[in-house]
Amino acid sequence: MNGPPPSSFAAFDVSKSDRTDALTVVGLTVTYRIRGRDREVLQDVSFRVRRGEAYGLVGESGCGKSTVAMATLRYLPRNGKVKAGKIVIAGEEVQKLGADALRSMRATTVSMVYQDPGRALNPSLTIARQVSEAFEAAGVAPEEALQRTLEMLERVRIAAPERVMDSYPHQLSGGMQQRVVIAMALASNPVLLILDEPTTGLDATVEAEVLDLVAQLREELGTAVLFISHNLAVIGRMCERVGVLYAGKLVEEGATQDVFARPRHPYTVGLLRCLPTAERSRDSERLDTIAGGLPLPGSVTQGCIYAERCRLADERCRRDAPPPYRLGAAHGDQMARCHYHERAIELPHAASSVAPALFGSSGAPPRASSSPVLRARNLSKTFHVAGAPLRAVDDVSLDLASGETLGLVGESGSGKTTLARLMLGLLAPDAGSALELDGAPLAARVTRRSDEQLKSLQIVFQNPDSALNRAHSVKRLIGRALARFTALRGPAIDERLGTLTAAVRLPERYLDARSRQLSGGLKQRVAIARAFAGEPRVVVCDEPTSSLDVSVQAAILNLLADLQRERGVSYVFISHDLHVVRYVSDRIAVLYLGRLLEIGPAAAVFDGPQHPYTEALLSAVPTLPGDGASGEPHRRARIRLAGELPGPGAMPSGCVFHTRCPRKLGAICEQQDPPFLEAGGAADPTSAHRIRCHIPVATLRALQSEPRDDNAAHPTNGGDTDDTSRNAG
Repeated sequence: MNGPPPSSFAAFDVSKSDRTDALTVVGLTVTYRIRGRDREVLQDVSFRVRRGEAYGLVGESGCGKSTVAMATLRYLPRNGKVKAGKIVIAGEEVQKLGADALRSMRATTVSMVYQDPGRALNPSLTIARQVSEAFEAAGVAPEEALQRTLEMLERVRIAAPERVMDSYPHQLSGGMQQRVVIAMALASNPVLLILDEPTTGLDATVEAEVLDLVAQLREELGTAVLFISHNLAVIGRMCERVGVLYAGKLVEEGATQDVFARPRHPYTVGLLRCLPTAERSRDSERLDTIAGGLPLPGSVTQGCIYAERCRLADERCRRDAPPPYRLGAAHGDQMARCHYHERAIELPHAASSVAPALFGSSGAPPRASSSPVLRARNLSKTFHVAGAPLRAVDDVSLDLASGETLGLVGESGSGKTTLARLMLGLLAPDAGSALELDGAPLAARVTRRSDEQLKSLQIVFQNPDSALNRAHSVKRLIGRALARFTALRGPAIDERLGTLTAAVRLPERYLDARSRQLSGGLKQRVAIARAFAGEPRVVVCDEPTSSLDVSVQAAILNLLADLQRERGVSYVFISHDLHVVRYVSDRIAVLYLGRLLEIGPAAAVFDGPQHPYTEALLSAVPTLPGDGASGEPHRRARIRLAGELPGPGAMPSGCVFHTRCPRKLGAICEQQDPPFLEAGGAADPTSAHRIRCHIPVATLRALQSEPRDDNAAHPTNGGDTDDTSRNAG
């Protein structure tokens, strides 16, 4: 059928779906009472999740994804209400259930896993008590509930479950906390499991473990999954079908393979183009962006809700709201609310632009130097945790060239942020460590650095909320930095502030706003403007885009690249998202337990050979269908690392990675610290590729070029294997 049906759900029998589907949502309209007026945040949303199916819901923050989940469970806030539509879970219409029946449904039929597991767990109760309560709520006796708790923790692949049962949430890592929450959610063998951004903020390896776990348990239990995320690659890996929400409307829906291979709505096209992929680098191709922002709820009363941001829109789009066009596709029907769905894939790219001159034409050109702008030698930092020494950074030496981006990657606890704080002088290193800026010694503590050194090293934090004073206006936040790091005063500061905010694409109307009134993307622009106020030489970017939508992330990454091109500034870029790291970085350094295991040009590190730890990190990264990286050797199978990072006082001897390494040779790995091997490149430290491993580089290259399957062991030339039983953690 190639045309609009009478309604978006004319393609199937609603009464039949009530009995056969895990979740049916028909014509759902939700309003929030805001300032005495009802505003629609969801408009006529219809979709279904079949039993045993995984359905993805994607879109920018504020589009209504979480509201769908809250309405499904009847958890809407007091100012929210379902204005119209029907929600059916396993044959029961949710809106018609009484209090007791609703409580029973939440206990036995549907469960939800939230984005932040720390907020879902009670810090004053042990894990055993919290998980057993979930079983008791489903009608299990207390003694049996404890036994089932142990079995369920084993089922979600938690190592040493007896120890974990006696632990409190703060004693567990983020990945362990998320597995506990999943165990609680699955205690009742629910028909429907709702996952609301369950992996945001997790390491690539932990994210992969959580996703593997969900897929495995879904297969074992036949549970249907509603997966809410703005990570399109995760949705591509986990879900058979996907719905795209924009401003409260479902604008596209279909089989995930069809929607990602040939999107039929310009918004979906825009989202996919925002993503860094293996074929793109910041020097060869700017990320496409989606101009503007989401309209206010209820503000669009005529025409297409996406028209103001769409590069295909014309008068017809602004006048007539598009119906839900249904089309045949390779894996089933595909729906799109677009008058021009047939040519949506031909959407023109955003015009390429370069950041306006940050300091005007009178500013000094970028300084070029043959010597590194920042140099760290034998940098170490030891903490004492529970009376045991913890070497958070261990003898790390790095050079950072002018205008270069060095990506720092590794799991949480690998020492990335500690290393960045040592560079910034926020932590004092151990004796014997040395830092240099432009060839001159750099004081270890920030309080002993000169004003010139202070303004030369700046930072952009992951969460701008924690870095910006909520009581101050944007103008004051940036103006204070200008007054501190420049000689400007009076009108000259206002003039410089104007060029600075223009450079970071911050509209003038926001200068008098407080940070609490800004979106996440605007807050991050304020943080970047403040970091650049003193014309820095080095900017540390600590997860600057991890909490942002892909559309905002693309704009921020383009902005950082523009500012680097103009000013020759150097970046230390820390991120869990290896797609982003590959896109922005010239070189990549891989840290594990504070040790530098690999460093080299980005292309060399990603294309191989790699250290076995780097290989495992790269294998954990989900890729979109059609991404050219999917055929690379390290993408062919997941490498599951045994256990978790060793704790304080348990630092392994020999190679620090040998306790988890799938390619361990034997005693030499346990007893001797491996040397750095040259894996290619020149002797120049800015272009050499070095790997700290006992396995010869030629052997690593040969092993990593072999095809693997997901469940295969990984033999090395020493005969050790990656037994599935060793990977229970």
